[in-house]
Amino acid sequence: MYFILSKVLLFLITPLFWIFALLVLTIIVKNTKRKKRLLIISVILLYIASCPLFLTLFSRLWDVKKYPEGNNRHYSCAIVLGGFSSPDKNGKGYFNWAADRFIQGIRLLATGKVNHLLITGGSGNLVQGTFRESDWVKGQLQQLKVPDSSFFIEDRSRNTIENAIFSKTVLQKAHLQPPYLLVTSVFHMRRALMIFKKQGYDVDAYPCNFINDDSAISFADLIPDSGTLLGWNIYLKEAIGYIVDYYKKS
Repeated sequence: MYFILSKVLLFLITPLFWIFALLVLTIIVKNTKRKKRLLIISVILLYIASCPLFLTLFSRLWDVKKYPEGNNRHYSCAIVLGGFSSPDKNGKGYFNWAADRFIQGIRLLATGKVNHLLITGGSGNLVQGTFRESDWVKGQLQQLKVPDSSFFIEDRSRNTIENAIFSKTVLQKAHLQPPYLLVTSVFHMRRALMIFKKQGYDVDAYPCNFINDDSAISFADLIPDSGTLLGWNIYLKEAIGYIVDYYKKS
């Protein structure tokens, strides 16, 4: 039930939904003063939601810091969270915009920072299709000549909580001892790290797939941009998900 509700109600937290709702109310309401007030609120909300400056400031507070370059700690396994591939119209997979999770996982294995990879994630779609990311990823690893002994695939989980629960079984069965390195997109790392630690993991964060950089704020950051709306969708989902998962019983 939790999984279904999280998917169905996701659209309710998007800024565009509330802007659209306010504009509809502006049309419906007959009182002139209320119409004007609702219109002003809609315009202000639209500007805030599309202005890169506000998203940049929020992301700098939310994002987990990069993994220290000078850290010489070694790990038995890197736990790479899925969600970096999608099905095309023919049901075949391709790397999507979060592919840096996969790239960094391969890089960690190739450089000897970790001894193994654990790719965790089955299908997070509400309506299940024929495509399963776990099967597709296994094929990609084999094409890259990654030895079967160097990676594990966890294919049952549908969300981050299940990633943590089901990955523990795989790690214990393979006798891979902590600490582990947790690899996921920077905007997702804060919530993922909290969930894994609630499950008793000894993990270090290895955020990737950075959306914003540390460059100086400029005048361009005050100009509305449609891509910023998508950024807010991502960060608001993570922030609300963090609060819900924090108080959710393990």
